[in-house]
Amino acid sequence: MHSDAKHGNDQRPGSRPHLSVRPSNATLADMKNVSPTYLKHQFLIAMPHMADPNFAQTLTYIVEHTANGAMGLVVNRPQELNLADILEQLRPEIDPPARCQGVPIYFGGPVQTDRGFVLHPTGPTFQATVDLDGVSLSTSQDVLFAIADGIGPEQSVITLGYAGWEAGQLEAELASNAWLTCPFDADILFNTASELRLEAAAAKLRVNLSLLTSQAGHA
Repeated sequence: MHSDAKHGNDQRPGSRPHLSVRPSNATLADMKNVSPTYLKHQFLIAMPHMADPNFAQTLTYIVEHTANGAMGLVVNRPQELNLADILEQLRPEIDPPARCQGVPIYFGGPVQTDRGFVLHPTGPTFQATVDLDGVSLSTSQDVLFAIADGIGPEQSVITLGYAGWEAGQLEAELASNAWLTCPFDADILFNTASELRLEAAAAKLRVNLSLLTSQAGHA
């Protein structure tokens, strides 16, 4: 408590509010060192009581998380769309290869739902590709054309739209237990059926989501 006196010899009462700010600044710095190691390159697991219909029962990959906010892609909610549907709009002069009908398009989040995002293993790069430590995010149309033409990444998750959080919003949601966090696992993203990804991520934490629901009354 007495350490504040070292920061100045001014003993006027008016100096106290200025000095009293110092401990709270230190606390904020300590908090930043502890939790905002931020959640970039992790999974968010929606808790069973998640009320927002955009995120109920979702698994989200966090692309970016800083003091300014966060961005993520929901990776387990396929739409009634496939790559062939998208290609018919992007390059209508070329018939999409039949295999494109088997490539699902996912709901990535409620923001910019007409914009495409492709998560794929690191390796090939396209006009707009960002390396995210073992996985890459490409947002240019050429990645879709490459996948369609059989020269793109062999594994991918294609989403339309993304999830966005303002500064402090995701931290507040975590504090209210809306989410669990889980280390990224490429096997869950690329080698696990979409309907099993949420449970697979929870299993990494040794959590059974069905036991957390209000309906689960029997062991």
